[in-house]
Amino acid sequence: MRLLLVVVGVLAVTVAGSAAAAPPGATALCRDGTYSYSKHHSGTCSHHGGVAKWLKGSGSSSGVQTGPTVLLGRRTQSSRCVRFSRPDRSCSPGAYYSRLTKRVICAGSFHTGTIRNVPQAEKFTVEREYGMAASYYGYTIEIDHIVPLELGGSNALANLFPELGSGTANYHVKDSLENRAKAAVCDGQLPLRAARRGFARNWEALYRRLYGHSPG
Repeated sequence: MRLLLVVVGVLAVTVAGSAAAAPPGATALCRDGTYSYSKHHSGTCSHHGGVAKWLKGSGSSSGVQTGPTVLLGRRTQSSRCVRFSRPDRSCSPGAYYSRLTKRVICAGSFHTGTIRNVPQAEKFTVEREYGMAASYYGYTIEIDHIVPLELGGSNALANLFPELGSGTANYHVKDSLENRAKAAVCDGQLPLRAARRGFARNWEALYRRLYGHSPG
């Protein structure tokens, strides 16, 4: 028992020491011990086990009231979901949090890191629903939010799907669209409702609307 307490104490000191000795410009300490220099909380440490600690000056906030999840369609299946560049809407119709209004998500204090909560067990569930082996796929696959967190997207299964990291319509491309869409919403160029439904129905079409050309 004493040995266990010593080990736990050493681990705690190691993490705390790592955070204190963070290199200049680092905004987060990842769970695998690496540092992130991301200027945005969306996706920070997503391939390094998640965020272990936001560092001083990273701008994280707490106490966000998300409200209940609102589905953008019926979730009628939980198996044999079809993998594609867009989610299978019978399994993954998209969803958002009711209290994350335009006023909330466009506030300077709002950061997606405060609402992101997709444990590995949930990611494994999504993979199995889409006929994949529950595993760690690295950069090749990302269990992505359909309605992005930037627009108040929910962490529920109905709002998650496995997205490829390669090809013309991959999660890197969708990430850029998420930032563009939020800017359009906050600038009053695109209604939040339309943005959320655009991601849920066909994010590639929304991409064409905002960028003027197809992804890729």
